[in-house]
Amino acid sequence: MMDKKRLNERDICSKYVTPAITAAGWHPHTQIREEVKLTEGRVIVRGHVATRGEYKRADYILFHKLDIPIAVVEAKDNEHSVGAGIQQALRYAEMLDLPFAYSTNGDAFLEHDKTATGGRVEREIALDDFPSPDELWQRYQAFKQYDPSKLQLLTQDYYRDLSGKTPRYYQIVAINRAIEAIAKGQKRILMVMATGTGKTFTAFQIIWRLWKSRAMKRILFLADRNILVDQAITNDFKPFGSAMTKIRKRQADKSYEIYTALYQAVSGNEEERNIYKQFSPDFFDLIVVDECHRGSAAEDSAWREILEYFQSATQIGLTATPKETKDVSNIEYFGEPIYTYSLKQGIEDGFLAPYKVIRIDLDKDLQGWRPGQGQRDKHGREIEDRIYNQTDFDRTLILEKRAELVAEKITEFLKATDRFAKTIIFCEDIDHAERMRQLLVNENADLVAANHRYVMRITGDTYEGKAELDNFIDPESDYPVVVTTSRLLDTGVDAQTCKLIVLDQTIRSITRFKQIIGRGTRINEEHRKLYFTIMDFKRATELFADSQFDGDPVQIYEPNPGDPPLPPEDNGGNGKKKQIKYVVDDVPVKVIAERVQYYGKDGKLITESLRDYTRNAVQKEYESLDAFLRRWNAAERKEIIIKALEEQGVLFEALAEQVGVDFDPFDLICHVVFDQPLLTRRERANSLRKQDYFTRYAEPARAVLDALLNKYADEGVENLEDLQILKLQPFNTVGTLTEIIRSFGGKSQYLQAVRGMQKELYKVA
Repeated sequence: MMDKKRLNERDICSKYVTPAITAAGWHPHTQIREEVKLTEGRVIVRGHVATRGEYKRADYILFHKLDIPIAVVEAKDNEHSVGAGIQQALRYAEMLDLPFAYSTNGDAFLEHDKTATGGRVEREIALDDFPSPDELWQRYQAFKQYDPSKLQLLTQDYYRDLSGKTPRYYQIVAINRAIEAIAKGQKRILMVMATGTGKTFTAFQIIWRLWKSRAMKRILFLADRNILVDQAITNDFKPFGSAMTKIRKRQADKSYEIYTALYQAVSGNEEERNIYKQFSPDFFDLIVVDECHRGSAAEDSAWREILEYFQSATQIGLTATPKETKDVSNIEYFGEPIYTYSLKQGIEDGFLAPYKVIRIDLDKDLQGWRPGQGQRDKHGREIEDRIYNQTDFDRTLILEKRAELVAEKITEFLKATDRFAKTIIFCEDIDHAERMRQLLVNENADLVAANHRYVMRITGDTYEGKAELDNFIDPESDYPVVVTTSRLLDTGVDAQTCKLIVLDQTIRSITRFKQIIGRGTRINEEHRKLYFTIMDFKRATELFADSQFDGDPVQIYEPNPGDPPLPPEDNGGNGKKKQIKYVVDDVPVKVIAERVQYYGKDGKLITESLRDYTRNAVQKEYESLDAFLRRWNAAERKEIIIKALEEQGVLFEALAEQVGVDFDPFDLICHVVFDQPLLTRRERANSLRKQDYFTRYAEPARAVLDALLNKYADEGVENLEDLQILKLQPFNTVGTLTEIIRSFGGKSQYLQAVRGMQKELYKVA
């Protein structure tokens, strides 16, 4: 008889768990998914290199039918107890919004049932007594309070195509919650999803299920930018085919079922308003408002009139930044969000890119500048006598030397990293964007000579710039690389490969700030875009400290009768009225502070010193030097400890830049956290060579160990633990991988020799 204790986790699954679940009636092809990857693993930035942390993976997810998950099962090997995996299962069940979680070791199941009444939430059940699909589905329906008459809608299939694209876990939760809310009769729905997490794809799946079930027959999708509407039609909404149309001016064809439109195409002047009024108030069953926070601005306020005209329709608002200020509220109209997926969570899951911040303080920005008595500007105009500060520069007064310094610092960064990294520079207004374009052209004359589109201004007033927007956001298009803008790129533009965002614009609105940061949060692994950098000249990143930056939205605005629902909003210096600016060309400007800040594990920028931050992070895991040394020496692979500390937020590359690049993570921790003296990797290697460790091995094994020690001195301990390194120079001159392993007597003897060498390395005081 097979000894269960000797089986690994996958053996337990294949021999005991899967048979038990299928015996209960679960279909292996349509209702059981094994080893389901839920997240991608947080991106860990190490200097200019980014790696992935551990991703979350559920052993089993059980489905009533495709895309309607109802239970999670976590399995452990038989050395563990039956309930050893229940907390992990509960964590995944919470992520997936599921009431049932199970743990097993192959002997029995521990069931955690949120639907249970009478206090019996957890119980152990025999291996052959796992609940059937019908049993769990009945419990699930009762828990969700499903109306039996709405089951066709509630169980309607998602759209699937041959590409195999499936919704991410949080998209499934968002989609299902929206459908459930509509099935229960909720008419106003707000969903908050961080930029880059697939709001449009989520909206499409909601619309698809409502449309295919015939719960909603005529649907309007509203957005505020042509590019958003066109992207939806071309990409996510394409399966609607001939049932879909885009409403254009003076076009109100009532023969379609799915309509897409700009706010501006169905609102505005009296003639344009007549277009949406050509539809009867009850024509649409559903209206989805993308980027619904944008409609809160006075210039776009007609969107509210549209929604109120079609008030009988169910209405869904989608946004990354619910506008909740003392003046403006989305919650007042749509109600509390039914689901929120935040920027912080997206970064933690590895679906969104983390960021570094380079904050550059200029002397005149901090100290201000006052003209001399009667001083005139470059054009002979007498400058008003007052102190001009950071908020004035490039709005009411231009210090040309300041702009030149900003262009120099941007170019300096690109030259030090990647001159073809897609870059967006947010300027105060169109005039500022044009001047910055000219300065960057001169700073990068060599690349501009090769292609004049290397630097371009993309603003709403020029066809040439707007025509290049598609090329800028296309990952396959090399040009343009650097773009200057004021407002056109701050929302809704899917710039997947943007690696640098420059803030030279005064930003007070947390809503706009989140949208601007969202231009960089998309990940594109094919083009090596895993993180991005924010270069801040206007202290805009102080908004990271705002409690609203990544918190749940809070109801603030409660309009009284007669109050305007959507009061005016600052237009960011990009308004209709031409403003006179003083231009001063002879005032020197210099950098007085430049510092790099990092995104911490808690979702906030690290504001304490990097050493203090490292000390606090490590001491949460290891209370003393002895505890750290015991764990380090006991670990067969040091890389596991290094990665675990990185997961806790320790930034080894950044620390090495401060302390010294020649030190091992072990020495960085011992020195920074526990005040031990530093030894470089080469010093450790040389000390080991003076001992007799190598003499116990014959050639060619001794030559291999000596080469490994050189690798350690040059590159660090992680490379010692990877067998594949033996295929590279200089090891491949000794022999093949198999021959090298054989020279030690086998794989286990080779690994023992490497671990022994590591043990001796870290004995050196």
